[in-house]
Amino acid sequence: MRKTKAETEQTRVEIIDAARRAFHKFGVSRTSLEKVAQMAGVTRGAIYWHFDNKAMLFNALRDQIQTTLNPLDAGLTSDDTPDPLDTIEKFLLGFIDAMENNPLLRQTFEIMMWRCEYVNEFASVLYEIVRPRHDFLSELKIIYARAADRGFLRPTLDPEAMAYDTLSFTTGIIHNWLIALGSAHEHCPQIRASIHSHVALRRRDAISETD
Repeated sequence: MRKTKAETEQTRVEIIDAARRAFHKFGVSRTSLEKVAQMAGVTRGAIYWHFDNKAMLFNALRDQIQTTLNPLDAGLTSDDTPDPLDTIEKFLLGFIDAMENNPLLRQTFEIMMWRCEYVNEFASVLYEIVRPRHDFLSELKIIYARAADRGFLRPTLDPEAMAYDTLSFTTGIIHNWLIALGSAHEHCPQIRASIHSHVALRRRDAISETD
C-alpha cells in the first residue's frame, strides 16, 4: 500500500531524528546509513528514497533546527530597535534561551562542533557550516556601524573590530555552554551577565564608568 504524503514526510522526520541520535552517540564518520536505518526502524531503501548520501542527511539535520533560529535571525536583521546595541544583546540572550530550552538545538551544535570530521564527502559541508558565521559577522558590522552613526557606540571603538570581537565572544559562549553539558543550566545566569557586560562596555555611556 502506497504511503500518503504525510506518512512519507513523517518517515523523513523519523530518519533525521534517528540520524541525530546516531551521529551524537557514535560520531558522524562511524555512523553508517545502515545504522541510521536500524535506529529509525526503516529499510536502507527508505533512507535512499529521501537522501542520496550521508552528507545530504547531515544537512537536513542542520536545516531542521533553522526554524528555531529564524526568529532570532529576523530580529538581528531588523532595524526596529532605536539603539542597535540592544539588537545585539537581545539576539545573544535569545540564543542562550534557545540553547537552554531546546535539547535538539544543543545536540545538533555538539554534532557539528565535535562529532564530525569535515573530510571526503563532508569537505563541502564545511562551507555550509561556516556560512552562517560569515552572515552573522556581516550583520554585526552593519549593526555596529549603525550604532556608531546614531551615537550609541563609544566613539573610540571601531565598528568592524567590535563585530569581530562579538563574533569571537559568541563562539566562546557556545563552546562554554556545550562543554558544561549537564551543568549548563547552572551557568545561564553567568552567561547572561557576561552578555550584558559585553554589550554595556561598548555603549557611549560606558565612558564615564571606565574613565
